[in-house]
Amino acid sequence: MKIEFTKNIDQSGAVCVAVYDGNKTSDAADVIDGATNGALRKAISSARFDGQTGQILEVLAPAGIAADRVIIAGIGEKKADMELAWERFGAGVMQKLISSGVTAITFVVGDLDGANAARIAFGAKLAAFRFDQHRTTMKENKKPSVTTIRIAGANHGDAKTRFTPLNELAEGVYLARELVSEPGNVIHPESFADRVRDLQSVGLEIEILDEKDMSKLGMNALLSVGAGSKYGSRLAIMKWNGGNKGDAPVVLVGKGVTFDTGGISLKPGNGMWDMKGDMGGAAAVTGAMRSLAGRKAKANVIGIIGLTENMPDALATRPGDIITSADGQTIEVQNTDAEGRLVLVDALWYGITSFKPARIINLATLTGAIIVSLGHENAGLFSNDDGLAQDITQAGLASGEPVWRLPLGSGYDGLIDTPNADMKNIGGPTAGSITAAQFLKRFVGDVPWAHIDIAGMAWKDKRRDPRESVWATGFGVRLLDRFIADSHES
Repeated sequence: MKIEFTKNIDQSGAVCVAVYDGNKTSDAADVIDGATNGALRKAISSARFDGQTGQILEVLAPAGIAADRVIIAGIGEKKADMELAWERFGAGVMQKLISSGVTAITFVVGDLDGANAARIAFGAKLAAFRFDQHRTTMKENKKPSVTTIRIAGANHGDAKTRFTPLNELAEGVYLARELVSEPGNVIHPESFADRVRDLQSVGLEIEILDEKDMSKLGMNALLSVGAGSKYGSRLAIMKWNGGNKGDAPVVLVGKGVTFDTGGISLKPGNGMWDMKGDMGGAAAVTGAMRSLAGRKAKANVIGIIGLTENMPDALATRPGDIITSADGQTIEVQNTDAEGRLVLVDALWYGITSFKPARIINLATLTGAIIVSLGHENAGLFSNDDGLAQDITQAGLASGEPVWRLPLGSGYDGLIDTPNADMKNIGGPTAGSITAAQFLKRFVGDVPWAHIDIAGMAWKDKRRDPRESVWATGFGVRLLDRFIADSHES
């Protein structure tokens, strides 16, 4: 899809204008209304439209201009900080028109500043994502028709400049969505690692550890998860050194279970197909690293993803087995479907011992319990450092990918004690998300650390936000990119 920034209004296809809450028309809307001899105001007054966010009114074949249609979209209340509102505006219009037959959309923005105009294009691009690679019989009227987005306004030059890093961010989100959407026979630990290798083209330094390498390092927790799979487990390391030489990096760690049957503790069959998305944390880290490299972020960042597949097999880990993690702590595996934390602890250990990070953050579709707690509106945040938690929370609000902090404490920590080993990998029927976080906390020492449980956010069966795709959302890419930009770029 081509995205253009121009001063002139091209009236081919659809023309779109914004209306604020209370039907306060923008300057651009007034221009188009005048050209159509008042058709826009007449349409607004005859419909139940008042400019609220998400409202869209369509005027077909308007007189006075060459456009096929004019789209009047609500932008909500006019206020100082409207970046996310303009993103939703662009995304909502794209969602409305993507398969309408229209090939070009021109957003007429008048004298809107370049930063907000760029956000319209960003939102439209996020909404344009489709995962149709495996569909061969789709009817033409269901296929995307929009090929060109134009942002027409006085500040088109500044908008184009500001869109450049946003376009790289959108590419990272697209990558994460594609990885999560692909089935387990396409994306498995070995092929995921190959996709990571391809990111050398954007400037990332890539290193891949195979099972032999990890075995030498004692990474038995991660290796135990993939013991039943025909695919070899991998640890993929992505390095971006855009900051000051010698500055300690931020390390991002992602859980990459490319398909999760539950292992010997087998999941129910109904819905198991969604477990192709159990590598959403790894996808988010990969997408974020691609975005950071693409926009040449001025920060030192390391991405580490543990890639494995959890399958039942004669060689698979059994409930009751005791394994030794890379840092020497022993774990009684009481449930092989609590496998993500086993992947993460060895990846966290590798990140801490190899790179001595200033901060370390892990993302994972770790627990169903977080969905019970927070639904599909917020990711769960756990941290041993208040400053880090605050920075992530602010980045979530600024990026439109919100998190909500939950507690940690010694009372919860005691729930993962066992007489048979240093700890067990489940905590019982209550506080499941918290005990999973407590498990991870035992492996990070005093390094500022945060765990983000994205189980309710990585994929969604319904589209709640026009910027998101229907299933794989790419959640975490925008959050991590904003966190790095606001808290760590020099």
